[in-house]
Amino acid sequence: MATETPPRPSRKGRGGKDPEGRMPLRAHLLELRKRVVLAGVAVLLGAVAGWFLYDPVLNYITAPIQRLQDAGQDIAINFVGVGTAFDLKIKMSIWIGVIISSPMWIYQLWAFITPGLTKKERRYALGFVAAAVPLFLAGVWLSSLFIPNVVTFFTAFTPVDGANYIAADVYLGFVMRTVLAFGAAFLLPVVLVGLNLAGLVSGRAVLKAWRWVTVLCFTFAAIATPTPDILAMFMLATPMMLLFGVAIAICMANDKRRAKGEPQYAGLSDDEASAL
Repeated sequence: MATETPPRPSRKGRGGKDPEGRMPLRAHLLELRKRVVLAGVAVLLGAVAGWFLYDPVLNYITAPIQRLQDAGQDIAINFVGVGTAFDLKIKMSIWIGVIISSPMWIYQLWAFITPGLTKKERRYALGFVAAAVPLFLAGVWLSSLFIPNVVTFFTAFTPVDGANYIAADVYLGFVMRTVLAFGAAFLLPVVLVGLNLAGLVSGRAVLKAWRWVTVLCFTFAAIATPTPDILAMFMLATPMMLLFGVAIAICMANDKRRAKGEPQYAGLSDDEASAL
């Protein structure tokens, strides 16, 4: 008499989740949609606050122009079109919302990565990820130190008898892009660690590309600080290099820890003989 094979025990934990963090493609897409929606709602709420913060923020970022006016230079922000002021207020409100809501959307980025990690890996990287928000805000703050120098440097080429009426959308667009670029530059090392913990990037591969990392850091610093003072470029490139160095060290340590937990045959192909 044939006996029925007992059903294999399910490997899913609470809520139907795989304890190893594996998810089907559809579940990944649903998780991504959820995180994007939550991040978008956070930015939208931040934009509402940004609408009311528009005037003080506008006064702050146009302060370099005001200082040049006080020094006697014929310079001003020019709102060309009829609806330009309203259009820029909406754009700047969203921009302020991105900065205000940075803790939320950075957390959503981290929350999208964590389902694929073990509990030990989550604890291992939690401290570094907790630094993501301060790093992003530090980049935003650092950009505010360079923008006045950039404005002073370029407007100095205006002829003595000439006037410099800068289109508001051009100036404010430049400021918004620069601020977000600085914040993103300081956030990239955290993303690098997240990709390493997810098993998508190895620390050794990043270490081998250290020359390209150096070139990219200094190229970005040179573009972001187009002044004749080379010290300004080093002031931006140096912390970027240090942050990438810390990120690479964490990735290498995680790779080493992960390798110790793998069996001797983990890296072998199906048709390759092991040493056992």
